[in-house]
Amino acid sequence: MSPHSPLQTPFQFPIRIYWEDTDAGGIVFYANYLKFFERARTEWLRALGIEQHALKTEVGGMFVVSETSLKYHRPAQLDDLLTVSAELADAGRATLTLHQQAWRTPQDQPAQLLAEGTIRIGWVDSHTLKPGRIPATILKALQP
Repeated sequence: MSPHSPLQTPFQFPIRIYWEDTDAGGIVFYANYLKFFERARTEWLRALGIEQHALKTEVGGMFVVSETSLKYHRPAQLDDLLTVSAELADAGRATLTLHQQAWRTPQDQPAQLLAEGTIRIGWVDSHTLKPGRIPATILKALQP
C-alpha cells in the first residue's frame, strides 16, 4: 500500500497502536476502530484544505456521523502499525458516505485487512444542529 495524494483515493493515514488503544489482553478494543476512522476522515478533509474548526467557526456548520457499519476481520495488537484509509463512496446534498479500512502494515510483509466499514456523515448547522446542505465549495473540493 502506497501513500496517495489528497485527491486520489483512498486517502491513507498511519496509526501506531499504543497501550491506551488495547484491552487487558493487548488487543485493540473494537470501538477504537471508529476513532481511527475518525482521525483518517479528519486528515483526509485537512489534506483537501478543509479544516473542521474553520467549518464550525467560519462557515457555521459541521459534519456529524449519522450511521456506521463495521466488519472486523482480524485484531490489531500493541505496537502494530496500521494504515487507515478514507474513500468517498457517495456525495449527496446533505450527506457523504465513505468507505474506510484499517490495514496492518508490517515492514517486509503483505498488508492484512483488519476492519472495514461504511460511515455516513451529515452536514448540520453548528449552532442549532439542524440538518442542512453541504456548502458547494466543500462539495467542489471533494471532486477529483
